[in-house]
Amino acid sequence: MRASIRRPVASLMSAAMLAGCVSTQLGRIGADDGRDACRAYVVQLDSTGDFYGEDILRGAAIGAGTGAIAGGILAAATGRRGSDILAGAAIGALAGGVIGGTAGYIQARQRQAQNQGALVQAVGGDLANENRQLAATQVAFDQLVDCRVNAASAIRANVRAGRMNRDQGMALMTYQRDLMRRDVALAQAINQKIGTRGAEFDSAIETISPGVKGTVQARRAVTARPTTARVSAPIRIRPDAGAAEVGQLNRSESVTVSPAQGNFARVETSSGVVGYVPASAVGVRGLGTPEASVGGRGEDGQFRQLAASNIARRDNFSESVANADRLAQGQGFELASS
Repeated sequence: MRASIRRPVASLMSAAMLAGCVSTQLGRIGADDGRDACRAYVVQLDSTGDFYGEDILRGAAIGAGTGAIAGGILAAATGRRGSDILAGAAIGALAGGVIGGTAGYIQARQRQAQNQGALVQAVGGDLANENRQLAATQVAFDQLVDCRVNAASAIRANVRAGRMNRDQGMALMTYQRDLMRRDVALAQAINQKIGTRGAEFDSAIETISPGVKGTVQARRAVTARPTTARVSAPIRIRPDAGAAEVGQLNRSESVTVSPAQGNFARVETSSGVVGYVPASAVGVRGLGTPEASVGGRGEDGQFRQLAASNIARRDNFSESVANADRLAQGQGFELASS
């Protein structure tokens, strides 16, 4: 690419990148005051969020703001020169508003792929990479939430044991609640970025393998029903045997229940505690894995499983953020345990 062409394209790319850099880590998570025992988890969660601020195709995204970049680059890539490249940039700018949004990603991949098999492999690779990143973000958030919940439990225990007075306990609990609310705001911002990318993946998934998202969501859309607990069990913040406890389910206690991922059930007690217990404790079956719901063999089956996992991971993270928000706004950070 000639220097005269590189300059305007480089300027456009720089402007696009600068438009995405609207905040700093300090602005997102605040300064370290030295008192937050969970600080390392906050930093880790924020770091995983950087990934979702990038375009899926690292500069090949086609949208109203970057269509000119794509148009110019595509023209240059086909061997055109001078005014043809500038015309390509102009066409890209106009087309961006039409073919951008949720369809931009799959259309870009379709242009790159030589055949359907290559398209499936390319999008499947992107899904696998996204799933790895979603797993890292989920782990970081889970560790952070566990740390906050356990800190609140320790404060309650210290007040009950007389190791600190109630005023001290209230002050520390307020501090933890404020930090948790900031954590949730950070997770919500990351979740919004995940959702934007997810919409692009949804369009690609529907194009390549129609019906996968509907199958996954139909499986999760189970109406909650009232029941009584068969056995006592700790109520956890998420469907994981190692997750922090947010309450206790007693035998024969009345709850509202619905199946959850894995072998867990989501319960809500009469006092408003929401969390997860083993599905067998309330007489339901868990949802198992999302991949099991779509099945299939060969390349198509592998793609469907990657897609189902991606959809479920996004839904799970969104659900965990909502659960943490409920905890921060409700009984999770009160001195009196539920």
